[in-house]
Amino acid sequence: MNIALFLEMAADAAPDRIGLVCDGQRWSYARLLAGARGAAALIRDSGCSHVALLDESSEAAAMALFGAAIAGVPYVPLNYRLADADLAALLARITPALIVGDVARVERLCPSADNKVLARADFVTAALDAAADAPIEADEGDGVAIQLFTSGTTAAPKAAILRHANLVSYILGTVEFGAAPEEDAALVSVPPYHIAGIAALLSSIYALRRILLLPAFDPAAWLELAAGERASNAFVVPTMLSRIIETVDKGVRPDLGNLRAVAYGGGKMPLELIQRALDLFPNTGFTNAYGLTETSSTVALLGPDEHRAAHVATDPAARARLASVGRPLPTVEIEIRDEDGRCLPAGEPGEIYVRGDQVSGEYRERSALDADGWFPTRDAGYIDAEGYLFLSGRADDVIVRGGENISPGEIEDVMLALPAIAEAAAVAIPSAEWGEAVGLIVVVRDGHAAPADEELKQVIRARLRSSRVPERVLFAKSLPYNEMGKLLRREIKKLFAA
Repeated sequence: MNIALFLEMAADAAPDRIGLVCDGQRWSYARLLAGARGAAALIRDSGCSHVALLDESSEAAAMALFGAAIAGVPYVPLNYRLADADLAALLARITPALIVGDVARVERLCPSADNKVLARADFVTAALDAAADAPIEADEGDGVAIQLFTSGTTAAPKAAILRHANLVSYILGTVEFGAAPEEDAALVSVPPYHIAGIAALLSSIYALRRILLLPAFDPAAWLELAAGERASNAFVVPTMLSRIIETVDKGVRPDLGNLRAVAYGGGKMPLELIQRALDLFPNTGFTNAYGLTETSSTVALLGPDEHRAAHVATDPAARARLASVGRPLPTVEIEIRDEDGRCLPAGEPGEIYVRGDQVSGEYRERSALDADGWFPTRDAGYIDAEGYLFLSGRADDVIVRGGENISPGEIEDVMLALPAIAEAAAVAIPSAEWGEAVGLIVVVRDGHAAPADEELKQVIRARLRSSRVPERVLFAKSLPYNEMGKLLRREIKKLFAA
């Protein structure tokens, strides 16, 4: 089954319903399908092996995504925020490509006659002009639908492969066709090169929910669009939610009475932040969605009722679940394994493994699945006795001090519980005595005095144990994150090295 069938079903069921709103323009499902079919004709005529997007979210992204699917060519949305050298390397890996977006930059970085480059408006115009009743070719599930370059927070980007079968499995397992009433609208503000943005397009179209695209996130613009279009659903990353709440606290308070569901993911959600959001938006249901590029998006959910129950719980174990990512989807299996690959019991920390039809676990160069179809996520965590999954960071981030494994998350959580600390990160630093030791960097909250190094060390010693006490403490004005709110620990390690 081809993912383009989702758009065709929407256009057949409700051709005149508005499917997408961007920059004031409104696109019906029928017109989006016409554009996608025209785009497929352009792609086939180009003879290119990939369809790339180097641009912000727009109707062009939707047409390129589904046009590529119809044409049977992988869709490759690129991170336009990358440095020139990094972007040039990615462009070289997908040539020959039909590339939509920044023409001047592509021609400067990858001046290949094999590429066909079109500006956003030119691509949309050409696709609509070429719109023909191009049939959707049958796909048996083995074709590559999307190639996403991983964010590369610790290493060079890998080319993750998502096949039509993976994405179809995810959508059919989580969304009911046509379930959204016509007034429903989903505000999408994550960039188009992230799996969350792609999943939002696919799931909203299959549900017949109007998509509100915000090309570049700004908290005031987000609030204005949510109120003006009466958004019912939204997806944000933690840093976005933080900036939205800061803007509301400054007195910007539009009518968000229709906003009944907000999902979040893409990075660690500070406990204080989600507690504040639950208080500020008492009529909105919050969902923590945990997933990866290689799993076609979400594999575990902490739903709205679970958020509210944990928020008001008096039992410590039940209240702690507000910091979890919930339980696996019914179509997904999750295990925690040790370094030798043994499955661990409840409460034991280890590496998270995932299995299911939506799980690709595949890269352009190789497959990371084991013989039984399990994907090693490289995320560390544990599952409690009730089946709730807790994350403790990347397995690669574990600090090995004298043979003892230390999770940065446990140290960071202690720091973030202090009123004076706004952000905190623990990383491994070289140690002559222990091999590795803990390096701690913190950001002091506005209006608070910076605690002394020894004060922070005493807090960690009292709440954890001496092996968790940092050997060095640094103070910073801010911590480095990527655009999806993931902490860039490699950049923090550079600060300690300097």
